Amino acid sequence: MLRFLVARTGNPAEAEDLLQELWLRVRDAAPGPVANGRAYLYRAAQNLVLERLRGARRREARDKDWSDTQADTVAGDRVDPQPQALDRLIAREDLDALRAAIAQLPEGAGRAFRLHKLEGLPHSDVAARLGISRSGVEKHIAVAMAHLRRTLGNSGGDN
Repeated sequence: MLRFLVARTGNPAEAEDLLQELWLRVRDAAPGPVANGRAYLYRAAQNLVLERLRGARRREARDKDWSDTQADTVAGDRVDPQPQALDRLIAREDLDALRAAIAQLPEGAGRAFRLHKLEGLPHSDVAARLGISRSGVEKHIAVAMAHLRRTLGNSGGDN
């Protein structure tokens, strides 16, 4: 039986596992008459091999589906989703430029911008904190955005 399973799986260790599983299944099977015991065992062994093969195919398909969702591909090659060193350097330089541009904002516009854009406060709360009207906050934000666009150029966006 072991040779049969090794021939079917191509792997002696897996064949031994299947033989042990076959033994457990036969031992736990409902008692009853079996016309041809040898044929019964070989059929049960073949069924175990097929179950193992189907399980492996399902695992491979599931792993491939998961892998495909986790990484982009270019011309069939997987692309690492982590930013490359150059991309990280550019992002760090962009962030430094943004910080410097925010630091250069006029005092009122800078405070309104920080409270609204960085801390996420609505215009009404910024107005209450700064003791100015809502339209005053809007004007300060407009001044800040215009300054940032000029300083950072069009690639800076509306941060």
